[in-house]
Formats: sequence, structure tokens, C-alpha cells
Amino acid sequence: MRLPNALARFNKIVTNPIQRQWAPHLPPFAMVEHVGRKSGKTYSNPVLAWVDRDKLTIILTYGRHTDWVRNVQAAGSFAIVRKDERYQVTGPRIVPSDSPDIASGAKIPARLFESALLGTLHKA
Repeated sequence: MRLPNALARFNKIVTNPIQRQWAPHLPPFAMVEHVGRKSGKTYSNPVLAWVDRDKLTIILTYGRHTDWVRNVQAAGSFAIVRKDERYQVTGPRIVPSDSPDIASGAKIPARLFESALLGTLHKA
């Protein structure tokens, strides 16, 4: 499943600004910080993210072709703020939602969607 584009646009304008207030503090929410591949501008997006040791899993609720996903793939790394801690994430890759590489806490919610983004966490 993938959430509709209309919902993504609504969230971008209405709910994301609200979620930015608490997402960096309240897991499984987190904030992805990335740079636009065309604009060079810095962006932040609230996401659902799970950590298993140094492995990060972000469920791609709007699919693999959203701007932020393409930005982090093009850059090859990005920052994430989770539980008030900032990390650098390297090696972002997209896997099917049933991949054995998905963090254990994300396995059940990931079943509702097609794919997830994985990466390796490094303390910033």
C-alpha cells in the first residue's frame, strides 16, 4: 500500500509543521534532514523510523519516489534526529517491506506498505 499523493500534499502543508515540534523527541517518529538535489536547500521531514543497533529503518509511507527519498539517495547520506540525538545515516537503500534486513520493531508496521529505506547510523 502507498498513501495517496493528496494526503502527502496536505501533510506537507498542514501536519508536517506540527509534527516537527515533537517528532525529534518521540520515537518511532524522527526528523530526516536532507539537501535538495536541485535546489541545494536544506529540508526536514518527519518520518517513522526504527533503530536496531546501528541499523535504521524508515517506512516509506508515500512510496519510494518522493522528493526526500530521491534526495537522500542522490546524496548517499543524510542526518536524522531521533530521541533528541542527531545521527548521520550512510548507505541509504530501498528494500521491500518484507526484507529480513528491516529493524525488528518495524517489521509489523512495514507490512502495510511496499518498501522501506535502510541505512547505517553514525553518531554525529
